[in-house]
Amino acid sequence: MSKEEKLLTEENQSEEVEMTFLEHLEELRWRIINSLIGIVVGTIVAWIFIDFFVDKVLLLPAKEANIKLQNLKPFGQIFLYFEVAIIIGLILSFPNVVYQIWKFISPALKEKEKKYITSIVIFTTFCFICGVIFAYFVMLPLALKFAAQFGSPSIENNFAINEYFSIVLSVILGAGLVFELPMLSFFLTKIGILNPGFMKKYRRHAIVAIMILAAILTPGTDPVSQVILAIPLVFLYEISILVSKIFQKKN
Repeated sequence: MSKEEKLLTEENQSEEVEMTFLEHLEELRWRIINSLIGIVVGTIVAWIFIDFFVDKVLLLPAKEANIKLQNLKPFGQIFLYFEVAIIIGLILSFPNVVYQIWKFISPALKEKEKKYITSIVIFTTFCFICGVIFAYFVMLPLALKFAAQFGSPSIENNFAINEYFSIVLSVILGAGLVFELPMLSFFLTKIGILNPGFMKKYRRHAIVAIMILAAILTPGTDPVSQVILAIPLVFLYEISILVSKIFQKKN
């Protein structure tokens, strides 16, 4: 069989297995269901160890910053525990969510590209975990210490527990998602929207946008926390240029 005949045969086979619009919707529905199942399982696991996550993990930055927390609602802690369990369940199930997303995209990929789905899931999860660790061990201690020490000594800083957890969880999730910048660069490069030349050309604009994003993600007006978040973001942007350059060459 000649090369032309092989190509025609492969094209015919791909057309035969090509999914219809309704089949794509059905596939999307099951991917969403599988993602939700993973989140529910993660939430159940988080609820089993909820005392550990609340007392030993999430409240630890407040204890180290000598911040006094108080509950102002009769059932505030009950709803707070449910919220924490769901957020932690989402974090625990993040690899499964990423896997379901890539499996839904995989029919549009080539056979060689499909082999890298596991590696992509691992790398995406690694970036997310790095963002979570960076937020917990670097950003939150500095931000909370600044918030606890700022102001008049005549005013006692007693923080509402729901406001505290809102800041902690939003910063952790925000940093985890921001650290996905190299993965986003890979995806946009593969579909032809992004290229390293474009990213180099608008590097200065990106740095300004990074500083604005750092100001949004960091609570309060602490410039130290903003700079600490902005530095790794600039570093991630340079890594994203390298990622885009590598996979553009492969394309």
